Amino acid sequence: MKKVLTSILILTVITSFAFVVTGCPTKPAEEVTEEPTTTEEEAAPPVPTEKTIVEFWTTDNEEYRVDVQEAIATKFMEANPDIEVRVIPIDEASIAQRISTAKAANRLPDVVRMGVERVAPFYADGLLDAGAATAVINNLGADTFFKGPLNWVTVEEGYGAVPFDGWLQAIWYRADAFEELGLEPPESWDQMKTACESLAGYGDFLYGITLATDPGQNYGCQVFEQYAISNGAFPFDDAGNVTMNTPEMIEALTFYAGLADCAAPGPNYWKQAREYYITGQSTMLFYSSYVMDDLAGLQEGVEPTVAELASKTGFASRMVGASGDEATYGQLVTLGIFEGTDTEATSKWIEYLLTDGYVDILNVAPHGKMPVRTTAVEEWKKHEIFKQYPAEVLDTIVKGFDTAQRWLFAPQMGSLERAVIGDMEGRLLIPTALSNIILEKTMTPEEAAKWLQTVVEEIKAEREAEAEG
Repeated sequence: MKKVLTSILILTVITSFAFVVTGCPTKPAEEVTEEPTTTEEEAAPPVPTEKTIVEFWTTDNEEYRVDVQEAIATKFMEANPDIEVRVIPIDEASIAQRISTAKAANRLPDVVRMGVERVAPFYADGLLDAGAATAVINNLGADTFFKGPLNWVTVEEGYGAVPFDGWLQAIWYRADAFEELGLEPPESWDQMKTACESLAGYGDFLYGITLATDPGQNYGCQVFEQYAISNGAFPFDDAGNVTMNTPEMIEALTFYAGLADCAAPGPNYWKQAREYYITGQSTMLFYSSYVMDDLAGLQEGVEPTVAELASKTGFASRMVGASGDEATYGQLVTLGIFEGTDTEATSKWIEYLLTDGYVDILNVAPHGKMPVRTTAVEEWKKHEIFKQYPAEVLDTIVKGFDTAQRWLFAPQMGSLERAVIGDMEGRLLIPTALSNIILEKTMTPEEAAKWLQTVVEEIKAEREAEAEG
């Protein structure tokens, strides 16, 4: 028994020794996979690319308009991952104050959507990068912009801002009635007077035109200014002298007042003018292109009683006065590039807005956002709102930008003159003069011109005193 036990113990020791020495397992060994070596650099997370921020202030501040602009910005950022565009809605009336505050804090925006009237004072204050704006326009092709918008933003260094969109004022007229009587479109004083006198009382029409005569509404400034410019009449001459009582100004006041004989009785402003036209009482209407949806019956609360009124309506944007001068009145919206911006990133964003994103911008309000680039006209004209209008109406509207003018942006107007013109509008001087001539009959055109001369000279003196003080 001891021998057997001893043999078993010896056998066990030998077997264990053999296992340790040879490393032979009792079952097949599992295959070992070697882990790859990871360096410290490879283990670190990727460093995000630093983005250039473009701060875009926009006066297109209604919610649905902001949504469209943000959608365009998203597409732009997808194509330019190194740039972040921040769309910041602001009120038009607050631009001057906000820019002043931002300047004091050294936090100016990169680009601002703003009315063209802001360009001159901001440029004079050294806030706008005219070189960058000029480069953008030239890169897109200056010849692809209408001449009028470029003229409005022209400064010593080239262009003070980039034209973006705008609207035109004109006479909307019953083309069907004009054709019936063989009348020419009301593009000159003579044509307008002939049409007004011929159509007042013709058929169901009561009046030939509705004039701006309400002394409490700025509509009178807007309408009369086109008459004045078409006759070469401006508030100041090249030397900065007030010229409100020149023969040209008196002639414009006299002609305007003479139309009252075939016009709707006042006082009137745009609301009555539109009402008389869409109800078939008047044959001519002064309004901006924003009225297009009203005439087409697409505006809630505005119901034309004339069937297919849009298709029966013509658009005369140009006006030729007795002097032979030609004028078109309108408003331009611009993109101002502010000093201190990253020019490359901001320029890319503006060029995108005026190319890939442009039609989407215009379609937000196509009747009030006319393209400033000739290359966008055909796409703009495809919008649903224009299907009721003859093609020649749309062509006339966009071509009006070539002759668009304003008192405010005439070459002879400096910062002082522009400030005075702004005061004239704020104090409703022109509407008051028109009312005194046409409604109150307390002034003749000559007396009204003399009164305007006196008041505008006083305003200019006040402005000069403020500048010196």
